[in-house]
Amino acid sequence: MNRVQEAAPDRRQRKKQLTKDALIAAALELFAAKTYDHTAVHEITDAVDVSERTFFRYFASKEDLVLSFVRDGMTAFVEALAARPGEEAPLTAARHAFLASLRELTTSEEMPSYLSVLRLIDSTPALLAAHLRYIHEHDEQVIAVLAQREGVDPVTDPRPRLLAAVIGALAFLANRDLRASDDQGPQAMAAAFNAYVDQVIPTLTGHWDRGA
Repeated sequence: MNRVQEAAPDRRQRKKQLTKDALIAAALELFAAKTYDHTAVHEITDAVDVSERTFFRYFASKEDLVLSFVRDGMTAFVEALAARPGEEAPLTAARHAFLASLRELTTSEEMPSYLSVLRLIDSTPALLAAHLRYIHEHDEQVIAVLAQREGVDPVTDPRPRLLAAVIGALAFLANRDLRASDDQGPQAMAAAFNAYVDQVIPTLTGHWDRGA
């Protein structure tokens, strides 16, 4: 196989990614202008100048397009968690995995789209329900990795499930803070998540300092 033949799949892959990115960008722009409920798939494809058939090669529906951000985030976190050194304590591994997945998914250029999706989900009941359903259905991936790392049975040991729930709550709180902040870069998101992680143990194991 010559170099031209080897390069062809890479070019096709880049072209596919550009088309997918263009569909997402056009969809988010239309959702902001017309709302999610009042945007049709054909309007998204018209904005990118592709067919509806092309849209459905990438996404099953408008909902699927929005939730692709959630899927990518979950996948990146699970992979990063599985790759953490075994000697790290579970909460420490989860912290580093979350920060690694955040760096992978939210460059400075991508952060506006990430925030747009968060706001869209929060403001659209159908998307919020779909988001919560997806997280609920795929928490088992996180639980399985945590259990494997610690050598416990997730069926009989509640700790992997408990930590997975804590991680989800911390991510939710950090996302909420980010949306309300003037600084909405990835560093601000990481700082908000770290701040909440730092408070987990003191909050659960001792009396609270009223001056804090």
